[in-house]
Amino acid sequence: MTQNAKRATLYRMVMPDHVCPFGIKSKWQLERHGYTVDDHWLTTREETDAFKAEHGVKTTPQTFIDGKRIGGNDDLTRFFGGTVSEPGATSYQPVIALFGMTAALALAASYAVTGSAFSVRAAEWFVSFSMCVLAMLKLQDVEKFSSMFLGYDLLAKRWVPYAYAYPFLEGLAGVLMTAGALTWFAAPLGLVIGGIGAVSVFKAVYIDRRALKCACVGGSSNVPLGFVSLTENLFMVGMGVWMLAKPGMGM
Repeated sequence: MTQNAKRATLYRMVMPDHVCPFGIKSKWQLERHGYTVDDHWLTTREETDAFKAEHGVKTTPQTFIDGKRIGGNDDLTRFFGGTVSEPGATSYQPVIALFGMTAALALAASYAVTGSAFSVRAAEWFVSFSMCVLAMLKLQDVEKFSSMFLGYDLLAKRWVPYAYAYPFLEGLAGVLMTAGALTWFAAPLGLVIGGIGAVSVFKAVYIDRRALKCACVGGSSNVPLGFVSLTENLFMVGMGVWMLAKPGMGM
């Protein structure tokens, strides 16, 4: 070990029934940046509380470098030049991840069925898979979704049961569109719920200028209402029109 070797001291909870995940992350961050870690385990609740009181901190882990307290895992991330999302901050990451995965699935399904990743079916499946996944996210907590949805949807405001039914209707339309089945039902269903949704979002955001959270990816999202939700609804409208106009769609 050279005299110039970087060293850090880490205090983290490692108990029989609980190992702090943030402590594991802090140790990994330090080692990734070339630090030799003096890893001190806090093995009891009493020991942890005593450490917090001694250093005047509320949480563990705590990292010290050159005798200076850096702080918890988020503070360590910032120390190394990383960024940390603030609680409640606006984020499009869930939407990017969702559409990225549904696009990949659509390309994979098209390749498996047609031998080519890039096909008309891939485009159709991208929309229908996205509808299914979006519906699934809403169905994880229908109560939260409905509360957000009632903030801007024009039909739901007049008839509350629609707010509870919407995720089921979107999911049903997505499944039928994926199968290319019952076009006479699935296509108009997508047209109706997508059309109402598009008008509702456009009015709330671009006419009334309201700053609302989007319910499109479920009731716990921090995605602002706007082009994402509008795009979701326009996808449904477009898919409905395409299914009705495309020759040979299954009935």
